[in-house]
Amino acid sequence: MKHIIIGGDGFVGSRLAADLVAMGEDVLVADIQKSDHPHYATVPFVNADVTRPESVEALPLSPQDVVYNLSAKMLSPIVTRAERHEFFWPVNYHGTQNILHWMEKRGANRLVHFTTDMIYGHSVTVPQDETHPAKPLGEYGESKLATERLADEYRAKGFSIPIFRPRLIIGPGRLGILVKLFKLIDMNLPVPMIGGGNNPYQFISVFDCASACVAAWKAGFPNEAYNLGSDDPPPVKKLLGDLIKHAGSKSILLPTPAPLVKLTLDALDAINMPIMDPEQYKIADEICILDTSKAKRQLGWKPQHRDEDMLLAAYTEYRKAKDGQKPAERSLAA
Repeated sequence: MKHIIIGGDGFVGSRLAADLVAMGEDVLVADIQKSDHPHYATVPFVNADVTRPESVEALPLSPQDVVYNLSAKMLSPIVTRAERHEFFWPVNYHGTQNILHWMEKRGANRLVHFTTDMIYGHSVTVPQDETHPAKPLGEYGESKLATERLADEYRAKGFSIPIFRPRLIIGPGRLGILVKLFKLIDMNLPVPMIGGGNNPYQFISVFDCASACVAAWKAGFPNEAYNLGSDDPPPVKKLLGDLIKHAGSKSILLPTPAPLVKLTLDALDAINMPIMDPEQYKIADEICILDTSKAKRQLGWKPQHRDEDMLLAAYTEYRKAKDGQKPAERSLAA
């Protein structure tokens, strides 16, 4: 059996590849770019573009192999409303479609697939379990939800497809939407919050995402959806306040009236001048906490890393990159 990680050069994929290699597993990485990860000394890499069926079908695959789909277009960089459909759907939906078709043709039927908590939209219940209504607020969440429906079609054909819905994935090496925050802190500028910052903001560690993939494999690839999030997330103002203190910055936290800020951001988005994606700011002051008890119960998985530690680790990597020590972000894949 071989573990084929599509999007395996990205944030979660590279961590998963390293973990599987450490376990003595046979691994193949497929991605559109190749970084300098040390495990490439023993792990083969194949260039592949999931938006091109012929590129996916050129990948080697046997019926007993396992596939992990970590290819994705995410909410960073920010793109205009007019561009969003063409930005997200070719990779997120059609790429998944190409992967599933390729697997079906080769007789392989085990896939670990990542979507997002953004399929939920506004919080209806707190915490949100996997039965929470799915009403995405934009093209990113819509494209990911569509892949879950696609997975259901293939499950009916005999596929085994565990689905993970992570919160914002964080840790050393991932910046994305955090860049703006880190820049404000470095320049000792006020850090605005949408609302008062009393609501918790839950992350999930890259290490815990990789361990969830392993847990799904070990559990036999159950046909279920699982939330992934940290335990006991702190309030936004504590999370950011601790980061400012750690950075030795003179920045202050600036609470703002959430309804007014959202109206302003809506107006900027409407004229194709976004500074945040609606899927981010529309829920920024809500309590969005994922209930991860199902993954803990069925997969024996448990998050091991705290949000505070992962945010500080991401900032530390950002500082290293800024000081020219090494790249802080390598891929747009999940």
